[in-house]
Amino acid sequence: MLDILLLRKDLSSAIARLQTRKNPQPFLDVQAFQALESERKQLQTRTEELQAQRNQLSKQIGQLMGQGDRAGAEAAKAQVAALKGELDGSAARLEQIQDALQAMLVAVPNLPHESVPLGQDEAGNVEVRRWGQPRAFDFAVRDHVDLGAPLGLDFDLGTKLTGSRFTVMRGPVARLHRALAAFMLDVQTAEHGYTECYVPYIVNADSLKGTGQLPKFEGDLFAAKKGGQEGEPVPDDAQLYLIPTSEVPLTNIVRGEVLQEAQLPLRLTAHTPCFRSEAGSYGRDTRGMIRQHQFDKVEMVQIVHPDKSYAALEEMTGHAEAILQRLELPYRVVNLCTGDMGFGAAKTYDLEVWLPAQGTYREISSVSNCEAFQARRMQARFKNAQGKNEFVHTLNGSGLAVGRTLVAVLENYQNSDGSVTVPEVLRPYLGGLDVLRA
Repeated sequence: MLDILLLRKDLSSAIARLQTRKNPQPFLDVQAFQALESERKQLQTRTEELQAQRNQLSKQIGQLMGQGDRAGAEAAKAQVAALKGELDGSAARLEQIQDALQAMLVAVPNLPHESVPLGQDEAGNVEVRRWGQPRAFDFAVRDHVDLGAPLGLDFDLGTKLTGSRFTVMRGPVARLHRALAAFMLDVQTAEHGYTECYVPYIVNADSLKGTGQLPKFEGDLFAAKKGGQEGEPVPDDAQLYLIPTSEVPLTNIVRGEVLQEAQLPLRLTAHTPCFRSEAGSYGRDTRGMIRQHQFDKVEMVQIVHPDKSYAALEEMTGHAEAILQRLELPYRVVNLCTGDMGFGAAKTYDLEVWLPAQGTYREISSVSNCEAFQARRMQARFKNAQGKNEFVHTLNGSGLAVGRTLVAVLENYQNSDGSVTVPEVLRPYLGGLDVLRA
């Protein structure tokens, strides 16, 4: 959530930055905001005047009683009572205004950092660097669907059990999927200093509000309602949701907390399934594992001092890159433009891995600095060197998406006979196995 003081101080500049995301910006009703702000200022000014009058009358009552002027004192008391009625009305209206302003702010995305390139969509993204050389094949390349089927990758069974965009893995491909997740966790914890966490796969609405998925993106979530006792209604606060990513529970660990500066940075990681309805993606990536309703990720989250969040963004991007480099998978790093960034991000790098069957790079990780946007929603703070409470900065990224990494390994390491060579770093996780065969 944006700092409302920023909007009050320089609304036009904030709107100009929002318009780099989408022009005209549909996120904030400027006229309604200005009308509420004008009324708020008038009410606060009037409230201060009434409070001053009440304080003055209270002093007069004491003086009049001391002088024996009971009639004058009673008249002053009547005036105080009348002021109380107006003050109570003003307080109630101010609360309504604050609620309305809050409802406006939760729908407004983060402001792009000055280093983010301007652009309307993915065409405006800027490539930062590439690593690795795509392999030259001397046989017809197969995609992961054809390669995976003999190894136990079954899309038809996923559809039978649940529906479209669900997958079943058995045998060799299931082992490879598990090996990838274990390898990623080992690198992130043992080499990059993250603490491994096991978190709930179902969270409450407050957690999703904290990281920005609610209320704006409820259509992208899978809702799960807790059951009440027989014959009893289910309370409203029982609404739960499957996690779209473990960013949600990991980041919300600090919701409502005041950390000590010495506790920063916090580096947290978790391997979880992720659940997304993929609203608005009808007809996109319908073949294979690229866009699933259920998929696994190893997530990285950092909670850092505000002065260090952009250094942390570069560091986390490197942590994700390390996985691809160890697997010897060609990739590129892209700086997302203003029109292609996620709702809560101030700056995002995408990592895109080379997929031979598609002949292009596809996203396998996004690493974002949200600055204080999520922290303000969560009221996550730390006590700074001056002893004052200050919002932390939060960052998140995939290290990596396990299913898409599986796709990349199958396609990049395929052999002419349909077998798949196991990347060297994964062999210890597969009991020394060096080739996957049907």
